[in-house]
Formats: sequence, structure tokens, C-alpha cells
Amino acid sequence: MAPIDPHSFTDSTDPLTTHIALSLYLDFPSSTIHASALFTLAHPHTGPFSLDTRSLKIHSVHDTQSHDAIPFSSSPPDPIKGRHLTLSLTNTTSFIILYSTSPSSSALQWLSPPQTFNKTKPFVYTQCQSIHARSVFPCQDTPAARVTYTCNINIPRELSAVMSARHVDRRSPTSIDESAITDMFTSLAPHAMWCTEGRVVEEFAMEQPVPTYLFAFAVGELGFREVGPRTRVYAEAGGYVLDDAAKEFAGTEEMIRQGERLFGPYDWERFDLLVLPPSFPYGGMENPRMVFLTPTVIKGDASGAQVVAHELAHSWTGNLITNKTNDHFWLNEGFTTYAERRIVEAVQGEDRAALNIGIGWRGLNEEMERFKDNMEFTKLKTNQEGVDPDEVYSQVPYEKGFQFLWRIERQIGRPAFDEFLKKYIDTFKFKSIDTETFLDFLKANVPGIEKDIDLVLWTEGTGIPPDAYEPVSKIYTKIVSLANEFKLGRMPREDEVADWQGMEWELYLENLPRSVEASQILSLDERYVLSESKDYEVKVAFLQLAVLSKCSNYYREVEKILKTVGRMKYLRPLYTALVQGTGKEEEKIFAKRVYSEARDCYHPIAQAIKKATTNPTNEISQQPENHQEIEVSVGEQPKGLNNQSKQIPAKPTPPAEIGTAPPPDGVVKDRHGKANGQRGGVRSPLHRPNGPSQPSVQSLQLLFYKVKSEKRATPWVLSLKWMAEIASWVQSTTTP
Repeated sequence: MAPIDPHSFTDSTDPLTTHIALSLYLDFPSSTIHASALFTLAHPHTGPFSLDTRSLKIHSVHDTQSHDAIPFSSSPPDPIKGRHLTLSLTNTTSFIILYSTSPSSSALQWLSPPQTFNKTKPFVYTQCQSIHARSVFPCQDTPAARVTYTCNINIPRELSAVMSARHVDRRSPTSIDESAITDMFTSLAPHAMWCTEGRVVEEFAMEQPVPTYLFAFAVGELGFREVGPRTRVYAEAGGYVLDDAAKEFAGTEEMIRQGERLFGPYDWERFDLLVLPPSFPYGGMENPRMVFLTPTVIKGDASGAQVVAHELAHSWTGNLITNKTNDHFWLNEGFTTYAERRIVEAVQGEDRAALNIGIGWRGLNEEMERFKDNMEFTKLKTNQEGVDPDEVYSQVPYEKGFQFLWRIERQIGRPAFDEFLKKYIDTFKFKSIDTETFLDFLKANVPGIEKDIDLVLWTEGTGIPPDAYEPVSKIYTKIVSLANEFKLGRMPREDEVADWQGMEWELYLENLPRSVEASQILSLDERYVLSESKDYEVKVAFLQLAVLSKCSNYYREVEKILKTVGRMKYLRPLYTALVQGTGKEEEKIFAKRVYSEARDCYHPIAQAIKKATTNPTNEISQQPENHQEIEVSVGEQPKGLNNQSKQIPAKPTPPAEIGTAPPPDGVVKDRHGKANGQRGGVRSPLHRPNGPSQPSVQSLQLLFYKVKSEKRATPWVLSLKWMAEIASWVQSTTTP
């Protein structure tokens, strides 16, 4: 066996998956998805075949040509990679896996109505980067593997779905659906579940090959606004968020046009935006066709569009050309940060771009301090063997990667570098590459570049190279100068900051001393009311400074942020400021209490923020429990599940409500702006009350062979009778 990725069990001797057809039945009450995944391989394969999984219950695997059961086994769980699912294939090109997710899926966050803006309907969304797609469906979960896919999502009719794929249809579920159920094994939750009254199916298709971390969907009470010929802004229907987001991102089409001018055609057709509830752990996620955004980027002055510029830039660098593994993550983020700043410069001007670079420069220097005891992660090309990529996520691949490309631009000139970029994108689009591939391409297209720039130092060296470059501009220099004067006791005059927006204040605060007198904090806030800023970048930077200065007047506001926002960019510095350093006993107690009360409102990725703050004494909380692995091999009973009532503990009522918003008004519309129609379908109970509490896997196998023997001469489309039998079996496995 030769793994191709330190974070995946994918074997270099295995054929790659070329297409996956998914059918997902979302069960909100149990925070579970019952699903099927139909795999198509690049060529027939005989022998072991490896897939990545985490927190999945595997019901069965079958060859779709012979209809025979495929033996499979799962390894013990690895704390980083999850389980190694091994299939024993015999000249197989296509197979289907029936499985269910668990409430502990690391990619999924299920929100109850009180945790949403509107407080009326549940919500669920995915975050699959870096290695979390395996907790939604079995897959070769490495960016080295690219797949096309289709996905049918069965959801309550009053909700709607969006996805990182082309929307095909919204329709009532049917008992025999030729488009979604082509044979018995593509039916995940047959008639009894699939066609339950009050359900609807949303169909999607992604025809372009993408890595699995770009798989994404969200389901909730969604509305949208048109903001351009290629862009809709989605958010929860009703309330103020949708309207505010539409105003903030009204200039998106101009950014797309500038991106095309700089980097070539936009190959994804649509560039839609979804504003998620505040628990979303990142600023944005570059899912193709449907970018996910935190509501904290809505600032009221259109400056939040810079996050959109970054996610848009990924449409060329990251989504078209992808890092082969997370060891080469800078190929995604360094290129995208460079492309983002070129778009910002074209749309908003050189001063805005310079401020963006300045904030990044400050952030890069702070990361050097963060990793001073483990400088491996200050390299561009890292070694992440045995390391969770989420734990070492930082600004280094973004900002040091940007600095490297900016250094090349300065060396050869912008016109030449622009031509190089276009050729690079055209050469490698829809491919996954590593650092060596990029460097070979660079040296082939820019002869002698290795004599002018130390390429090895930049990509494999630690720290910041001496030829990195702090930005120079009039506004940048002025802000840094004013920050330096603060050390001497002088705050900026009102006329000096009259035209400042959030970015100017952010840069100013980032350049202040890390700890000042509490009286200075109070005076600064009294004059400029930074603690009440609507710009979270400004507000959190100010609160971090207040905590570092032990100005306890603001701890209530810190607690509010930590309990209502799940973006890790804000959680990490606030928790770190509270727990690190000497003489912080009261702050550590405070942080531990707040974390314990807020934890259930965080996305599973963000729940590990305690570890990310490098707090060795576990002062905040215990680590999140290991994801409960409940996969089953053929012929085995689930291990450790003798008492199903203890299998998955009930989720406690969240102690804090994420976000606030006025109640929705008007008619609830689906994702296409149409009022929801009449409920339809055949009523069928979602649980079999008298069914066995824990049926054996053999019962499903016997049922498959029974169907096979009776229907061998007919097309492999399930009759209602056998669909209902399989549905009853699936339901009995989820009955408490």
C-alpha cells in the first residue's frame, strides 16, 4: 500500500473515482442522513480498494453489475483520518454503498430553530474542508482525486436546498424515479421514507471534476435576491440579513469581470452566495457555484466584498487548480490571496489593496510568533504527516504564499507575471499539483528565475525570507505612524480618522502594543466607540486588546461574541488572550465557563478551538469527544452498541442562541422564488414501532438476494413492495 496523501487512506495503486451519484434523505429530528452512494471507477479493479470514512454506519456494499454483495471491513478509527474502509473488489467498475451518517459528523452542523436567525425552522449545512467530506459520504477524501457527482436531497417541503452544483429540479418524490433510482441499489431509503408526505426532492449535478472538500450543501428556510446576471445572494428568508447582504455584495458582477480580465474565463457559470447562520466557522468557503459566507462579513459599507473577492479568486486558483495535498496548501491560498488583491486593486483602488496587504503583513508576523516553537508550519511546503490540518491552519500559506508570488512579480514585472499566471491556469486547470510541479513550470517559463530568487528558501525555509516586502503607501504609512504615536500616549485626532472605514481601524489596532494601560483602552473607546463597531474585524481586534490589557469592563461583550459567533478567526484570538500568559487565573475560569456554555453552538470544526489556542492545562474545556465510529462490516453486529439508547447521546438544548433577527414575514418561498405548493406523496410512518431494535446486516443481505431471485429477468427498478421492505429495515436501525 502506498498512500498518496498523509490525510487519506487512498492508495496509489487504486483507480480513482470518476463519478459519485448520491441520494440523501435528511432526518432533522435525529440529525442523521440516510444515504446511498453509487461509485464509478476509472477502470475495473480487482483486489482491495480503499475509501475514507468518519462517523458513518455502513449498511451494505454491492456490485451494480453482478448485484453481488461486496465484502468490506473497517479499521479502528484513526484520530485524524477516521476509518479505513476496505472493499474487496473483483473486476469491479461500479458499486453502491448504503450508509447513514451520525449526529457527530464533523462536516455537518444541525441547527435547531432557536439557533437560526428566524427562529422558526431548522437548518443544516456542511463544511468539508479540509478532510471532513468523509463524514458525509465514503470517498477518496484527498484533493489529489477529483470527481463529478449528482445529488438528490430529500427534505421537508417547507425547506429548500442549495448546493455547490447546478440545480436541476425541485419536485415531489416518486415511488419509481427513473432519473434517481436506476436499479435496486441506488435507492437509499425507498418508498416508505423517500415518499413520505410533506417531503420534496432537490436535484443537483456537478459536471466538472472537483475535489471532495468542495462538496457542500445547505438546507433551511431560504430566500434570495438577484444582484447580478450570474449572482444571487441567499440567506434565511425574511428578516434583515438577506436585504443587508444584497446591498453589501451588489458589486459582485464587476469583480467577476475583473477576474476574467486578469485570469481568463470564469468556468463555473454561476457565482451565487449563501450567508449562513453565525455559527459558520470561517469567513467564507469557496464552494464552486455557491460560496458560503459568515454574516460577520456584512459591514454595511461594502467592504465585506473583499471576502467575496477572495472566494471568487478561488474560482481560478484552488478550484480550477488544486493543491495535491495539504502539504502544498499555499498553492491554493497564496495564489488566491494574490488574485484577490489584484481584483480589489482593480475594483476599489491601490490604497484598498495596500491596506489589505498591510493587514496581511501584520498577521504573518503574528503567525511567526505563534509557531516559534514549531517552525515547520512557517514553511510554504510543510510536512503534515500525523498532523490534523485544522490544528495548524494559519495565515502562513495565505500571506507568505502571497509574498512569494509578489516577489516574483516584482522580479519579472507585472505584465510578464500576468501572462505567466494565465498560462499557468490554462495549463493546469482541473488538475491537482504539488509545489515541485509549480516550481518546474516557473523555471521552464521564466528562465533563470532561480538565480534571482532563492526558490528553495521561499518554499522550504522557515520564517519570513529577507526579500519579503512590507507594503508602502501614503495611507498605510500614516496609519502605522499613528499607531506608533499611541505608544507615546497620543490618540489620533478626529480629523485624522474622519474618513476611516473598518480596514483602517483594523490596521491601526493591529499595530498597537499588545498590552496597554486599561485607562488607555477606556479612553480610546470613549472617543471612538470601537467596542460597538458593526465591523467584527474592528470589534474583535479592540476586545482582544482589552483582554490582553486586563480591562475587565469589556468581558461581558467578549462573552457575548464568544456565545453568538462561531467564526474561528474571532474565537481563537479571544480565547487565546484569555488563557495565555501569567496572572490569568480569573480569565481562565471565565474562559472555561464561557466555552462550556457556548460549545454546543459551535460547528464541530470550531469545537476544537481549545486545542487551537495551545492551552496545555486544559483550562477551557476537555477536548471534544472522539467522533463515535459506528461502521459495520458484512456479517458483523455493530460493536459497542448493545444498548442503542446509549449509542448517540441526545443533544442538550443549546445554552446560547446564535444570532438574533426579527421573525420572518410574508409567504415562504422556495429557492426559485416560487411559493411552496401543496403537500403531496403517500403517508408512511418514519419509524416502525414494533420493528427489531437492532436487526442484523444479514437480514438486508437476505432481502437483496430475495429481490434478486424474483426480479433477475426484469429491469433493476424496485417494486413498491420491496422498496417498502428495505425502508422498514433502514428505519428499524434508527429507532431508539
